[in-house]
Amino acid sequence: MSYAFVRSGLVAARSALAVLIAGAGLGLSGASVHAADVIKFGAPLPLTGALSPEAVKAKQGFEVWMDMVNKAGGIKVGDRKMKVEVVFVDYQSSTPKAVQAAESLITQEKVDFLFSPHGSGAAKAASNVSEKYKVPTVAATASSTQVFDQKPKYLFGTYTPNETLLGPLFPLVKAKLPTLKKVALYTRNDLFPLSLAQAIENNIKESGLEVVFNEKFAINTLDHSSALSQLKGAQPDWIFVTGYINDNLLIRKQMIDQRLQAPVVTMITGPSFPEFVKAAGVAGSENITGAAWWDAAVRYKSDDVFGSTEGYLRAFKEKFGSTPDYGSASYTVAAVALQMAIERAGSIDREKVRDALAKLNVNTFFGPIHFNEMGQADSYSPPIFQLQNGKTVVLYPPSVKQGELHLGVK
Repeated sequence: MSYAFVRSGLVAARSALAVLIAGAGLGLSGASVHAADVIKFGAPLPLTGALSPEAVKAKQGFEVWMDMVNKAGGIKVGDRKMKVEVVFVDYQSSTPKAVQAAESLITQEKVDFLFSPHGSGAAKAASNVSEKYKVPTVAATASSTQVFDQKPKYLFGTYTPNETLLGPLFPLVKAKLPTLKKVALYTRNDLFPLSLAQAIENNIKESGLEVVFNEKFAINTLDHSSALSQLKGAQPDWIFVTGYINDNLLIRKQMIDQRLQAPVVTMITGPSFPEFVKAAGVAGSENITGAAWWDAAVRYKSDDVFGSTEGYLRAFKEKFGSTPDYGSASYTVAAVALQMAIERAGSIDREKVRDALAKLNVNTFFGPIHFNEMGQADSYSPPIFQLQNGKTVVLYPPSVKQGELHLGVK
């Protein structure tokens, strides 16, 4: 049984003894008494298993927010301030356990509000729990419209739909590579990567291009050599790989082993993280393009606890000694959105906070946040970037553009 993480929270705000609770193979953590002056937020995270690198970033994103809020005296709720605590649960990168974790946070840990587990698939599965218990929940990393197409009442996502992520890259590539014709897709068989691949296919068709390879790989696949050999034989001008950071790194290594090259290679989501360059090397990551819902290059003035993008970067640097990537920032903005809804509701009443989320229209360090009628963000343009000399260079949108697209991935 894994107890990967014992709760993070506010020692001074509570005198109750922290108790470690075990259930259904999950490491749960939290206090047995809910202090009246503390708002409890539940965060099911894949702290162990295949998605653990993403969970590390998520935990950092929550913790930098929690520190800032508590240093400021807490969240303003009507005429008082309430400190915050985030209770983390490890669901071991298993979607069924993510659903169990979400329910345990509500029924056992007695959290006031909830954050979704990582990714679209787990977020959709756990949304049934939010609806059942009528708990306002913010999803930090759910971009697939399938998560929201049933119009859940209590779920809100701070990512814009997948269709917004890579569409602007197509005119950039076509302008740089007029002979562009053949495109290959290699997709992790999982909700978010599949949904993103579908959006990419739509972009390909709209651009008059030809799909010459389109295959899926199973979760936890370690040997991609056969599929990559077939992909190489198709001689594509542009290769798309969707999956998570460990998938992208493994596939990139095996592409290099097979000397699989193309004028353009786009990977989602690995290149968004510094670990990708560190593991693949400067040469192995050179000219890989990607996209994310946020990048440290953006600059926004905000009405949140950080005051601006620069304020967020400074707070993160002071706490962790590094620059945040979109993984950490995504979880921070989910917390910020829920905080701002609570402040606007002037209450921690779940129905009032839910209604405040539905009406939210605020400026954050991440960008403007507003939710459409399904509960998904519709208020900003995600940055597109390329790795050049080991650094992230933003290509789009124009307001934060840092450089031009380079061709050639060896």
